[in-house]
Amino acid sequence: MLNSFDYGGKEADTVRVLEEDIIFGRLAPGTRLVEDVLLARFPVSRHTIRQALYQLERLGIVTRERNKGAMVRRLSPREVRQIYEVREMLQRQAALMIPLPVSEALIAELTDIQRIYSFHVDAGFLRGIHEANDRFHLTMFSACGNAYLVSSIEHYMRLSLPVRANSLADREKLDVSRQHHAMMIEALKRRDNWVLAQLCVDHLQPSKDFYLREIEAEPAGG
Repeated sequence: MLNSFDYGGKEADTVRVLEEDIIFGRLAPGTRLVEDVLLARFPVSRHTIRQALYQLERLGIVTRERNKGAMVRRLSPREVRQIYEVREMLQRQAALMIPLPVSEALIAELTDIQRIYSFHVDAGFLRGIHEANDRFHLTMFSACGNAYLVSSIEHYMRLSLPVRANSLADREKLDVSRQHHAMMIEALKRRDNWVLAQLCVDHLQPSKDFYLREIEAEPAGG
């Protein structure tokens, strides 16, 4: 259950529940996160709430400003484009560095993750979709052999969560994502890194393009 609360790990659970609310659109970009409101919701101390907000800020999905407090991060079109420029560079480079063809063990692992991902897509389980998707990509990119590069990829995946979230409940986008994953697995069995790299870049575009269309269509100051 998404909103269950573990009294043994209050700060971690506060972060998890708020992160889910942001990722899955229950808290829209720009929503203020008022401490008193959060205290009424969670059975924790004000210190725990503040630490949770700090952790969410470190994840890149919450911003905090003096005299304004915390709010769900709202990315501007310029920020989205810049974040995705970096994501494309990082993921292209990681794909080019993966020794091809990869081992049968890695293919088996990715195929299993893809099966789990597809199961969650069919079930409409958002948390499962999100976690399996991230696991698929980080497992694949880890094959590049550079832990610092993979860490950077993960960081920018986090920064783009507000953008990526719009695909989680969109069956058409999820079906495209599944097709891309299957194509990546096939590319990993061959020897052409450039094909794999282009697939990894193409995979980023649907969510980015949809988010940009949405926010650029909003009235000025909206």
